[in-house]
Amino acid sequence: MRERSFRGLRAHPLYQLTRARLFEFLREPEAIFWVFVFPVLLAVALGVAFRAQEPEALPVGVEAGRSAEARALALGESERLAPTVTSRAEAERRLRTGELALVVLDTEPPTYWYDPTRPDSRIARMEVDAVLQRAAGRADTFEATTLEMTAKGSRYIDFLVPGLLGMNLMGTGMWSVGFSLVQQRAGKLLKLFVAAPMLRWQLLAGQVLARLLFLGLEVVTLVGFAVVFLDVPMNGSVALLGLVAAVGALAFVGIGLLVAARPRTIEGVSGLMNLAMFPGWIFSGVFFSTERFPDALQPVIQALPLTALNDALRGVMLDDASLAVLAPELAILVVWGGLSFLAALRIFRWQ
Repeated sequence: MRERSFRGLRAHPLYQLTRARLFEFLREPEAIFWVFVFPVLLAVALGVAFRAQEPEALPVGVEAGRSAEARALALGESERLAPTVTSRAEAERRLRTGELALVVLDTEPPTYWYDPTRPDSRIARMEVDAVLQRAAGRADTFEATTLEMTAKGSRYIDFLVPGLLGMNLMGTGMWSVGFSLVQQRAGKLLKLFVAAPMLRWQLLAGQVLARLLFLGLEVVTLVGFAVVFLDVPMNGSVALLGLVAAVGALAFVGIGLLVAARPRTIEGVSGLMNLAMFPGWIFSGVFFSTERFPDALQPVIQALPLTALNDALRGVMLDDASLAVLAPELAILVVWGGLSFLAALRIFRWQ
């Protein structure tokens, strides 16, 4: 009986479609690179770039003139500043290219020349002014103490890794499904599938199941590397992380099916895929917090599927959030995935 059931499963169209999609993927080395290798390389590169280290002294310029030597000497007393005396023209060039955070012009009192939109320039302006004011005789009324945030989970790489995982789940979920279906449509294979003894939803479901079979290895590769080699915390439940990743992957597979429902060419689906993923890349908090955007945009940003996925992944990995706490984010993902799958099934072009 068990052997007969297994034979029946192997003969089922959904099993055969899922198996065929898995073999298609394994025959594409470039796809394996983008799914498993690229996220790890990106995490390594950004982890090195933003590794924990002592803050570097801010480069500031002092315009050559009567007060240049005294001001440069005073600024050099601060460990946070690296002053250099320079001409007005050279100072303008280096300030424009970002080599200098601020320039102290040769005026009395001094003029601070800087770009207020750059965080390092604003910090340099406060530090330079404090140093020069003290050099001119101002006395501090008190000396504050400092408390530095160095706890595990507070570093930029800790914030970044869940975002990279979410971005990877979005990209591979949409591209793997979209490219496969459009290639089959262009090669007239979908037309043959329609004539085969299977239900149409089974073809689309096979794409979803094949994607899920790679999900575990994909999550383990990136998260495992980050935890072992980059010391990224894993404070929450591994099972809950797997659930969040699975729901997120299903949501983006559904969106990928919808995007690939009509295009007849690879060029056409490529443009639509990039358009669909663009809001996630920019607004969903992969590389920096979504709080940087204006309040008026926040309702739209929080409704994006990648924002919900990134927030849920960070909630599990960094904050040990429970399933109840993550319910709103998971609900957003379920709605996106379910509606996209139903819409794709309704408007899908089979030939």
